[in-house]
Amino acid sequence: MPFRSYIYLGAIAGLALGLYLLRLWQPEQQVSKHSEHLIAALGDKNWDRFGGYIADSYHDQWENDRTAVLQRTREVFRYLRDAKITANAPNVRIEGRRGYWQANIIIDGRDDNEVLAAVKERVNHLSSPFELEWEHMSGKPWDWKLIAVRNPGLTIPPEY
Repeated sequence: MPFRSYIYLGAIAGLALGLYLLRLWQPEQQVSKHSEHLIAALGDKNWDRFGGYIADSYHDQWENDRTAVLQRTREVFRYLRDAKITANAPNVRIEGRRGYWQANIIIDGRDDNEVLAAVKERVNHLSSPFELEWEHMSGKPWDWKLIAVRNPGLTIPPEY
């Protein structure tokens, strides 16, 4: 194959890679992917990866900051063996440097666990979707961090 063919092949491969990355780095795609990865890390109980998605400025409607949400999530999921978390019909919208991911969350798993049964009862019957609010933290297109979680239908008593 002549040298010129290698140059054309390299240029086409570079263009294809560039187009792929351009699509991947769109804000809607990043918020969607980060939300999927956050839920997967939570389901896998990968706390380092889970914590990597949470911004230092995190604050939610239940008065949790970053430290509290990491600690409390780890405590709750210690009792949720084999829990599977699924997001139904996610929807993403972007407003400036903020991204909002909304979906109904379904938790499933073996029914022999009382804590899992209680969590399923409370979360799976919510009519309002969960909203994850993400912020684009820098000029890097992949640098999104979770800054808030909301669900107006979910109340958590203060003693928890």
